[in-house]
Amino acid sequence: MLDVNAINLHYGAAQALRGISLKAEVGKVTCVLGRNGVGKTSLLRAIAGQHAVSAGSIVLDGKNITHLRTVARARSGVALVPQGREIFPLLTVEENLETGFASLPRDRRKVPDDVFSLFPVLRSMLKRRGGDLSGGQQQQLAIGRALTMRPKLLLLDEPTEGIQPSIIKDIGRAIGYLRGLGEMAIVLVEQYLDFAQELADHLVVMDRGSIVYASDKANLDEGAVKRALAI
Repeated sequence: MLDVNAINLHYGAAQALRGISLKAEVGKVTCVLGRNGVGKTSLLRAIAGQHAVSAGSIVLDGKNITHLRTVARARSGVALVPQGREIFPLLTVEENLETGFASLPRDRRKVPDDVFSLFPVLRSMLKRRGGDLSGGQQQQLAIGRALTMRPKLLLLDEPTEGIQPSIIKDIGRAIGYLRGLGEMAIVLVEQYLDFAQELADHLVVMDRGSIVYASDKANLDEGAVKRALAI
């Protein structure tokens, strides 16, 4: 389980996160909603170790990872699918997937079968360069690369952004399948409320670096969510 406790994050003099606390449980999806620029990506970067927090703590499976470097967090089981995908355009699909091996011991360096069962197109394109794939295919590749790391915590930063509807459905099914395995906690940053509601077990809304609404799915007040998103 992920336990983020009262973290602050600054970019120079600008404060991006203000006392953020949230939990993400194994076998569940925690969805973070909010408009552009409210701190959603900064939150994922803080969890992944790409930017140091200035206060608070980040704990994964009882281990305090607040001050670990990014590579050490990856070895602890944190995998990030970044906004914009950030695949390597000149590497093949196979080579992109294998970059996920860096955090694994040698005896575990194999692409999981689930990657190809969830995204069959990747198997047929193993020798194609990542830059030759469509945006939707690149997003599937980015998720597949993260799964190659066999994460305990999967962080997804707006995986539906700029993606055609058919692949959005594929991504939604993949997230639902991964949740059902009960092997990882999932934090999903999203802008589309319908997509979030379909998948989220717990939902939070951010504004100006703070959480302004939080609820589990059973007690979700859709009107309150929409009002929080409109702040």
